[in-house]
Amino acid sequence: MISRFSVPNLHEVTIHLTNVVNGKSKPDQILTNAKILSTYTDTILDNKEVWISKGRIACIKNVNDYKSIFNVNDMSVFDVENNILAPGLIDPHMHIESSMITGCAYAEAALLNGTTTIFCDSHEIGNVLDKDGIEWMLEDCRQAPLSIFLTLPSTIPATNDSLETAGGDLTATKIASLYDKWPEILGLGEKMDFVSVCNGDKRSHSIISETLKRNIPVSGHVFGREFVAAYAASGVTDTHEAEEKLFTNDLLDAGLWIFLRGGNPKTPWNSIKEAIKVLTESKVSSKRICVCTDDRDADDLFNFGLDWVVKQAHELGVEKTTSWSMGSLHPATRYNIDKDYGALGHGRRADIVMLDDNLNVHNTWLGGELVVVNSKITSTLEQQLENKRYKYPNRAYNTVILPNDFKLIPDIPNKENLKVNIIKSELPGIITTREIINVKEIITDWKNFLLDNNLCHLCVVERHGHNGEYAHGFLKNFNLKQGAVASSVGHDAHNLIVAGLNEEDMKFALDIINETQGGIVIVNNGTLISKVELPIAGLLSDKRANIVAEENRKFKNEWENAGCTLPYMGFNLLPLSVIPNFRITNKGLIDVNTMKLIPLFQ
Repeated sequence: MISRFSVPNLHEVTIHLTNVVNGKSKPDQILTNAKILSTYTDTILDNKEVWISKGRIACIKNVNDYKSIFNVNDMSVFDVENNILAPGLIDPHMHIESSMITGCAYAEAALLNGTTTIFCDSHEIGNVLDKDGIEWMLEDCRQAPLSIFLTLPSTIPATNDSLETAGGDLTATKIASLYDKWPEILGLGEKMDFVSVCNGDKRSHSIISETLKRNIPVSGHVFGREFVAAYAASGVTDTHEAEEKLFTNDLLDAGLWIFLRGGNPKTPWNSIKEAIKVLTESKVSSKRICVCTDDRDADDLFNFGLDWVVKQAHELGVEKTTSWSMGSLHPATRYNIDKDYGALGHGRRADIVMLDDNLNVHNTWLGGELVVVNSKITSTLEQQLENKRYKYPNRAYNTVILPNDFKLIPDIPNKENLKVNIIKSELPGIITTREIINVKEIITDWKNFLLDNNLCHLCVVERHGHNGEYAHGFLKNFNLKQGAVASSVGHDAHNLIVAGLNEEDMKFALDIINETQGGIVIVNNGTLISKVELPIAGLLSDKRANIVAEENRKFKNEWENAGCTLPYMGFNLLPLSVIPNFRITNKGLIDVNTMKLIPLFQ
């Protein structure tokens, strides 16, 4: 099995590596005739070769030095043909669950894109299955042919019980026990409840405290320049939500690391274009700036990986070598793993990618083992991905519990001069605002009300078997033409979210999700149009990445055909009550700025 772990006895390894450097022991393989991208100096070194042994880089020599020291006939030599060798990319902030595949499956797309290490925040499965779900994902990641570290979910649930109902409740005590049990937990995941943090909430700060006293870094998630000072004072030291240069500069000056987020330009996850101006226009140092992916569905994972973000940084004006460093050495430094990762330094892990001059990935070595050749995975990796994936326990496959009795659209109020609070989508981003529609006359039917105001019904249904609560809303600018759409990936509590133009189709969509125990669906007039089944925690498929990617592509095409203007991953965020400004959970409509429930009708 391809392993992400180094050889355990480092004492023997260091002796062996020095013997290789001195010519006393033969390297396992040599990559010769190469240009080296040095992330230490942000330069390209010509006419070099890399000596590899026991999964590590023994040394970097001048091209053909091995011929004067070793018997050439029994050497394993790979001719790089004057291409660039660079350290494998390190994604400092991402969510495996957003890809809708398991950690083992995720490795395939990552390695094809030259990403050999990731830091995942598994708060999605934690919100559904609490501590057990996080540990199951850790077991999954341990079995994956990829270096996977965890930033421990920090905000489960994202708000208190009066504002939403989650399946999990990760307290400071549980967080402490996870830190002490799992050595691959190297950070606290994004502290999403930034309003509570900045207001000195005791629960929020107890979780931060358990992290700081172990000298573990705290990751962040914050909107608004007015929150920067208090947020930084709380102990948070990075964020991926910097979306323009002034806010980004404030965060850097306050001592935070910045993760510039790039992604499919058609989605809200491509904020790098504006934030990177802190480098290209304000000319600040890049030393505390990384690049990350954050959220990717399986389709975008193949097409817009971390290598794409690095190339995007270069296209936007950052030097080629600096761009690659922001995707390798800088994340390694942020998480204190740069003694092993992030550079082609002597003694470091042999996580190496071969690039052309345009930074396109052709080959990938993981711990010295060739796993991608000419942009295709090797037979060894294929076998592991097909036959040795982690199997989640049965309980993870039974997490969708529909209430016995619920209504998906509200009764029509028999009142004049009615005020209706609706959620307005502010395209092209994921920000939503509160709009009040004043209705002078009594509403006679919902159909005309929706049509007159460009609305659709919206409902969030608790699905963890706790209380069966549900809440109604209206969504503006979604432009759904007909039928209904639904998802079991309603961030962050991951209750069911459904939007539609009639209750029959909305109910039909939820019945499909209940039958498959999770998924995303599009229906119309009692007919299934498209779906992706997500039976693990209602979040993940147990299929290979390429299969789910194809399902994703078809689903997104049908999503656009249905008229939906908000990307489906943005739709999944409508119940995420820590993103400004107006959201909906199973408890009702929430004013995010005050963290208070707002009635649908006034």
